[in-house]
Amino acid sequence: MSPITAPPAEPVDLNDRAQLRGVFGTFPTGVTVVTVGGSEPRGMTANSFTSVSLSPPLVLICVGRDAVMHQRLTAMPTFAVSVLEAGQEKAARHFADSSRPPGADQFDSVDWLLGEKSGARLIAGAVAHLECEKRQVYRGGDHTIFLGEVLTATRWPLHEGMLFSGGRFRRFAQDRSEGRAA
Repeated sequence: MSPITAPPAEPVDLNDRAQLRGVFGTFPTGVTVVTVGGSEPRGMTANSFTSVSLSPPLVLICVGRDAVMHQRLTAMPTFAVSVLEAGQEKAARHFADSSRPPGADQFDSVDWLLGEKSGARLIAGAVAHLECEKRQVYRGGDHTIFLGEVLTATRWPLHEGMLFSGGRFRRFAQDRSEGRAA
């Protein structure tokens, strides 16, 4: 292979949050609702979720330190993750809305199941549910990284997950020749 001339790229000002968010937003992610139980249940839409390890099964979520959810996650020993289905944009928007009601009232507009291990609410219709025990907490700039060990996991393999890319909710495009996500 030989070097090529690339089309001109736009430099990004790393001090401009909007520009930096635009760069980070080019990486497509899934969409989750992270929840905690207890006397003040809470949910939050999050796309900063990833698997970390299979043995032991570990996942992580990143939450802004100024978010109300940050306080709740810090205080609770367990949390749950609902991986949203492609048609659950309404739930994703609801749990991303900072003006939603506090506590249990914020779950009035969605169907949910109660997690047996975490006591957190799991969003009904999601493609997967994970209940986790918090194992480690790390500071990551203006966010905190919560590492959780998966206590229970369930999935509905015939459902398709929601995508988020470029600041928009999206769906997988089907490759008709193979029937797989393109």
